[in-house]
Amino acid sequence: MRDYTREEVEDWASCGDSVEHMKDLLARNDYVAALNERDEIIGFSSMNAEGYLHSLFVHKDYQRVGVGSLLLSAVEKRAREYGVAEITSEVSLTARLFFERRGYEVVKGQKRRANRLELTNFVMRKRLKD
Repeated sequence: MRDYTREEVEDWASCGDSVEHMKDLLARNDYVAALNERDEIIGFSSMNAEGYLHSLFVHKDYQRVGVGSLLLSAVEKRAREYGVAEITSEVSLTARLFFERRGYEVVKGQKRRANRLELTNFVMRKRLKD
């Protein structure tokens, strides 16, 4: 929680409490998961057919070992299969540098409401090469 307060993290996490919201996300996005040697999910990412990268999460015990990069490569491959020219996403303060190192650029900073609080994040994009 180096970039957000505990209250901000808890508010943001509570967005996943709605079953209807989760059903909607599952219906609108394609997901890819990373598994450990025990077939436990250690990370996942999702993207829709328009090239909006909705999520990229890696379990804390598996960060900084390449899991995020593998997931991002998988959804970028999916975007190319969709034929989109550009991937867009809303990226946290914490993830901004990760995405910048992989060719994404900041379009703008913004405040987005989670449930009760407004959190800072960044609209980012990456133009895909043919």
